[in-house]
Amino acid sequence: MTNKMWGGRFSDGPAQIMEEINASISFDKRLYAKDIEGSKAHCAMLAKTTIISQQDASKIVEGLDTILLEIENGDFKFSRQLEDIHMNIEARLAELIGPVAGRLHTARSRNDQVATDFKLYVRDMIDHFVTQLDGLQAALVEKADDFASLVMPGFTHLQTAQPVTLGHHLLAYVEMFERDRGRLLDGRKRLNENPLGAAALAGTPFPIDRDMTSKLLGFERPMGNSLDAVSDRDFVLETLSSLSISAVHLSRLSEELVIWATAQFGFITLSDGFSTGSSIMPQKRNPDAAELVRAKIGRIAGALQGLTMVMKGLPLAYSKDMQEDKEMAFDAFDNYSLMVAAMTGMIADLQPNEERMTAAAAHGYSTATDLADWLVRELNMPFRDAHHVTGEIVALAEKQGIRLDELTLEDMQTVEPGIKKSVLEVLSVQQSVASRMSYGGTSPTNVKKMAQQWLTRLEKRSSTS
Repeated sequence: MTNKMWGGRFSDGPAQIMEEINASISFDKRLYAKDIEGSKAHCAMLAKTTIISQQDASKIVEGLDTILLEIENGDFKFSRQLEDIHMNIEARLAELIGPVAGRLHTARSRNDQVATDFKLYVRDMIDHFVTQLDGLQAALVEKADDFASLVMPGFTHLQTAQPVTLGHHLLAYVEMFERDRGRLLDGRKRLNENPLGAAALAGTPFPIDRDMTSKLLGFERPMGNSLDAVSDRDFVLETLSSLSISAVHLSRLSEELVIWATAQFGFITLSDGFSTGSSIMPQKRNPDAAELVRAKIGRIAGALQGLTMVMKGLPLAYSKDMQEDKEMAFDAFDNYSLMVAAMTGMIADLQPNEERMTAAAAHGYSTATDLADWLVRELNMPFRDAHHVTGEIVALAEKQGIRLDELTLEDMQTVEPGIKKSVLEVLSVQQSVASRMSYGGTSPTNVKKMAQQWLTRLEKRSSTS
């Protein structure tokens, strides 16, 4: 049978395969609350402008409220034949209130309707992600504050470079997630324009009030071009782009947790709540939560690439291709939210092995740069010369199989006679981190101060949200 919503143009129904490829209700039904919210705003505007009567508007709103309750209570029957959430709701409204339901679609198209629904949904998801990131940052900052003085190796090329503190390392991710948060909020500002009223693509001859619907729906203003309004999916692309960058940061942190939890590193322990065992090896404790977070970047970045390919060749205005925007975006949103939640739990859960971290910090001649800096300061040596001298002293320690701070003063003087006893004060990892007092440096004093500033900042956000 033909779909009644299509009107008199069609006499026959779609082929079975057409129904399969065309229907989106299986995934876009999650937009139901936003569809009803947008419809109620549109209805209020139609009544205010006398395009429909107040009596009809009241019936429509009452019917929409009934549908909302039916869906939330699990009593609503979704139909694939009705294609999408918009037509499912409209058909049910007609069942509830009769022909009056048809007045709701005056001065509106599914094109501006779906754009409005999706913008409202993405806007809410951005708010949710920002709140989640605040929670992750809080977990990182609290752990950084607890371990502001715990020395660990800092790495470049995954080789021991210079000593840092665990608190400093964790605060690096706080900064990354703050930028992620900022990108999402910047995108939210750009998406917060109202497509409703653009109709199919050209606007409408009815005397609608788009400022009114914008205000009712919390948009800053109506979109300025009807063609753009129905064909814009920048807001989805930009959100997916921001989430992809953030997922990279989550994946990097996950990789470090996986490495740190190995027997070879032994820097941290994750509890049973964030570990799994092996079906055959009883000794195993696998950091599966971290591994899964590390992997999910593929789904987030894949959604961005997928939607980019959908949009890249579309002429203005709306094309059915754009139905492909939601399923991949929904999947990315769900998985990103799961990533942040899992990472927040792991950060709060992890326990550092302080003895192992401190011991590892002294390996790999990690205070060699401190020695070179000492030669510059105390002997007025050009840094490149100091670098060369330090390299010879490191080679001497390596030959003897000892740490740099285990070399005797006499040993070092065979390389550079001007070296004095005071050099021994700069070769411990504790002194190394303590000396890094430059702004943003790893000294425990700096880390403690920065952690406290972040705690204050996050508490203020929480109190005003």
